[in-house]
Formats: sequence, C-alpha cells, structure tokens
Amino acid sequence: MFDFVRKHTKVMMFLMFLMIIPAFVLVGVDGYSNMKAGGDAVATVGNHNITQGEWDAAHKNEVDRIRTSRPEVDVKLLDSAEARYATLERLVRERVLIEAVQDTHLSTTDARLARELQQSPTIAALRTADGKLDIDRYKQLAASQGLTPEGFEANVRSQLSMQQVEAGVLATAFSPAALAEVSLNAFYERREAQITRFNTADYIGKVNPSEAEIETYYKANPTLFQAPEAASIEYVVLDLDTIKKSIVLNEADVKTYYEQNVDRLSGKEERRASHILINAPKEMAADERKNARAKADALLEQVRKAPDSFADAARKNSQDPGSAANGGDLDFFGRGAMVKPFEDAAFALKKGDISDVVESDFGFHIIKLTDVKAPKQRSFDELRASIEADLKTQQAQRKFAETAEAFTNGVYEQSDSLKPVADKLKLEIKTASELQRKEIPGAKGVLANPKFLAAVFSADSLEKKRNTEAVEVGPNQLAAARVIQYAAARTRPLTEVQASVKSRLLFSQAAAMAKKEGEDKLAAWKATAPENLPAPVVVTREGAQTVPAPLLDAVLQADTSTLPVWLGADLGTQGYAVVKINKVMPRNPSPKEVAEQERKQYAQWVAGAENQAYYKMLSQRYKAQFKVTRPASPAAGQPKAVE
Repeated sequence: MFDFVRKHTKVMMFLMFLMIIPAFVLVGVDGYSNMKAGGDAVATVGNHNITQGEWDAAHKNEVDRIRTSRPEVDVKLLDSAEARYATLERLVRERVLIEAVQDTHLSTTDARLARELQQSPTIAALRTADGKLDIDRYKQLAASQGLTPEGFEANVRSQLSMQQVEAGVLATAFSPAALAEVSLNAFYERREAQITRFNTADYIGKVNPSEAEIETYYKANPTLFQAPEAASIEYVVLDLDTIKKSIVLNEADVKTYYEQNVDRLSGKEERRASHILINAPKEMAADERKNARAKADALLEQVRKAPDSFADAARKNSQDPGSAANGGDLDFFGRGAMVKPFEDAAFALKKGDISDVVESDFGFHIIKLTDVKAPKQRSFDELRASIEADLKTQQAQRKFAETAEAFTNGVYEQSDSLKPVADKLKLEIKTASELQRKEIPGAKGVLANPKFLAAVFSADSLEKKRNTEAVEVGPNQLAAARVIQYAAARTRPLTEVQASVKSRLLFSQAAAMAKKEGEDKLAAWKATAPENLPAPVVVTREGAQTVPAPLLDAVLQADTSTLPVWLGADLGTQGYAVVKINKVMPRNPSPKEVAEQERKQYAQWVAGAENQAYYKMLSQRYKAQFKVTRPASPAAGQPKAVE
C-alpha cells in the first residue's frame, strides 16, 4: 500500500484535492474545525460552543502543566469531577472575556507583547549566556503547548487583551480605612463557647449492622465498590539506547576521531593570573571614569618597571576585595570563567607577561599571567570508551529517523502482532498487567506516559486487539502496545468487598447515631442547661484553628444579638457538636505592620469581589450557559476516593 502511494504521488494528490476542496466549499474552514473538535457542546457563550473535545484537551493540558510544576500533587485529585468542572469554568470565563475584548475593540500592541515576553521568567530561562534567545528551545516551549511560536505569541497577546477587560475594575477598587477596620473586626471577632462533641468513633461499638443492612447498603452504593477497568499488554520501545546496541564501529573511524579530538577530550588549558582592579562601572560619571583610567595607567607603568612589585601594588591599590589581600591572585581558571575582555587578555599572554590596561564592566584591570597548566594528553586506550560512546550516540541520532519510520510502518502494517517489528529491529517485547487508563502510582517509563495510556485504551486497541499507533513518549523515544486481555470496569461482588461495605456502613450508622444524640441533647439543653458542660474556649479565625472548619463557621456565623446562643453543628462523618455561645469579644489589636498588611489584604478581597460581580454581569450579557451539571461537593469529612 505504501509503495503504491509513493509511486503514484501526483495521482493521490489530485484525488485528495478533488475530495477535500468541495468539503471546504460546503462547510467552510470553521465548520471543518468544529467537526474536527467533535463532541457535543458542554457550554455556550453567545453563538460560540465549547465542545467536549475542547474541554478534554484543555483539562489534559492543565493536568500536564500542574504535574510538571508540582509533581507531588496526587493525580487522582487532578482528575476528579470537581477539577474537571473547574477547567470548564475557566474555558467559559476565557470565552466571556474574549467576547468582551471583541465587543470593546481592545487590542495589544506589538511593543506591549514584546515587553511581556522580555519580562517573562519562562522566556528568560531560554536565553543563552550572551543574552540571546535560544530559538530551538523557544520552539520546543511552544510545541509543548501544541502551538507554533506564532501561535504561542498570539496566545500571549490574547491573554494580555483579556487582562485589560478586568484591569479597570481591579485597578480602581476602593476600600476606605474605616470600612476595612469594621469588616476586619467583624471577621476576626472572638467568641467564648462551650462545645460538647459527639464523635463518630465513640459510637462505632454501639452499632452492629445486619447482613440485610449490609446488602442493602452495597446495592444502594455500587459506585463505591467498583474495580477499575484494566488491561494486560505487550509493548515494545524504540529509543537511542536500542539503536546503539545494533551499531558496530569501524576501528579506523574510532582512531581518526581520537586524532582529531584528542586535545579537546584531554581537557582544557587552565591559566593562573593576578590582577589589579580599579573600579569603574559603566554608570560611573565620565570624569570619575577618566580619573580611574589615569590611575590604572600610572599603576601599569609602575609594575612594568618593577614586575616583582606586582603583588605589593595589588595589595595596596586593587579594589577587588576578593583578591587584593592575596596580592591579586585569582588562582587557576579556564575559558568561560572570567568576563570576556579579561579572558581574552589573559589567554593571549605568556607566562610572566603583564597586560595593557583591560576595560571590563567592572572597571580597569592590569593582569599578570603567573602560570599555565596545559592538560596532559590522554592515550587512545584511556579515551576509547568515551569515544566509542560519543560515536555510537552520534550514529544512533542520525539513524533514529530512519528506524523510527520503519517502526511506525511496522506496527501499523502488521497490526495483529508486535513480533515482526520486534524481530526486524531487534527489540524486546515487554509485558505489563493490570494497566489502567490513568497512571498507577509507582509506574515508570512509558507505563506512566498519558499519551501511551490513551493509545492503549483507545476503542480500536481494546475492541480489535490491534497494535496501537507508534506513540512518541519522549525525545527520540517511540512505543507501541497491543492489548492481550481486557476487563471492563465492574462492581465487585459483595463476597469480595464484604469487609469494606461493613466498615463503611458502621461508620455511616455511627455518624447518624452521634448526630441523633447530639440533636436530642440540643433540644433538651435549650430548655434546661446542664451544669457539667466542658470548659469555655475562645473560637476565632486568628491563629491556628483548634476546631473543625464546619464548627468554626457555625459558631462565628451565629446570630449573637441575644446571649447565650445554643446551636448544633453537623460535622459529617466526624459526628456532631452542640455549642453554647456565652460571650462575644473584640479581636486582639494587631501590631501596626500587621494591621497595614490586613488592610491591603482586605482591599484585595474587595477588588476580587467587585471583579467577580463584573464578570457575572458580562456572563449574563454574553449569555454564558453550562450544558453539564456542576458536581456535588462531598460533605464534610466524606471520603472522596474509593479503595
């Protein structure tokens, strides 16, 4: 098939032209893009649809970004329903802001874009030692986001334009000191309360669910006891190390490489120098620089007349605090260790020579070369191993593209087995069992690669047991797999999860019993307060929290116009609490510096609230609508993951 395509390229191009052009005429480029994006609309902003495909791609990019910057974050949290919905909210917000940009004709100039890129720490990290941008690494940065450099810059330009929409609100938010003080005093108010806890753990021994209750709970919560889908696979990996194993070097080539590179491979020449520095930074006034140069010229004349006095002259006159006390001695250094004018002068001298006055960004130098350490030439036998490794790496890199094409074609053309391509390219067929759609903690290499896992769990791979496509899992690294056995996600039988079901039910019933007793006590104590309540504690948002968040909120949000106040707080799986609020106390006064910081924080809260209100107004104006339901947040203490 591929030979036919190669032999009849012009014919195939003509046929494709006839097929593709009418499609563009009928549906247009945008229509084609929409079809390619695929999936139903999950949200709309005006006439613009956000599709399931866009949502999936955006969330994958977000997960990859977070995993790269914060590898300690649990992958399960990143792929939760709540995390996915947050990504969709971000997509909708961006689309609303884009609509506002277009509606108000905001734009970002080339100069503003250039300034942003110059100030970006990410871009700064791509610059070489001389300050120039490494274009290849810049292209790699853009490609890691699925963009060309032009697309990356267009994305930055769009972000800057969107920032202008909200800048007017954020920059003009106003918070009077008096209002901040009143609000902060209320927020950090202290309340004296007596808290009686009814902890779930104290009721575990009082419940004993029956077999019927266990079965009922199991049937009512099947998703809690599911075994995830899993696949057993065989796979092959093509990388540089594999290609290196097949390379046999010519002895003559190894010796020629040695002869041509022996000086470089033996090491770098090092030089030892002393110097006298007269400080004259670039920003120094012209008259002062002129005087510094005159002083350097005078010192040069002095040490040339008496070279042996160089160390004394350096101790008395050099303004380099790091070397002056040592007579200006800088010890041995190689190329690249000093600023370029200094290095060029030092490596042009002969041992014992004194340079002319050398100007650098630090000022004026007088340099004396005191020693030269030439590298010892290493023998062919000493360098053979490193030379062979270098040559094999070079040849493997040149050969990789050709081998990669054979690998890609091989896994596709003989899709019912990996053995042919493994035999042809001398690859090892490896196996893995219980592989899941998401990375399993502890997985390494290709088995932890999201692109590879997506290929393994594609419909074609699972249903037809065909080889996956060749997946690029790293620089100069391709992998392909074939599913040997697959088990779909299933609810585990009760006999298998009996202990887990009982444990969950015990906890659920104990929490319900704790809540029931707490509610009963609350009703009784409101009528007649007991005398043996726990000692009062002060509840406040300041400092370390000593009570659970739901309890803290319940106490501080209670209406205290009439004291004492009785209330109950449901702590979810932690139980229940009955609270008696006896006293309301003002916050502790803050030091001046802390108070100022708090007022600034409050101003940021006000700006954020105003900006959120502005965004809500924009959302209504541009008719933003979600087509999927927001996931319910777990109750306090409710387990989020299932074993």
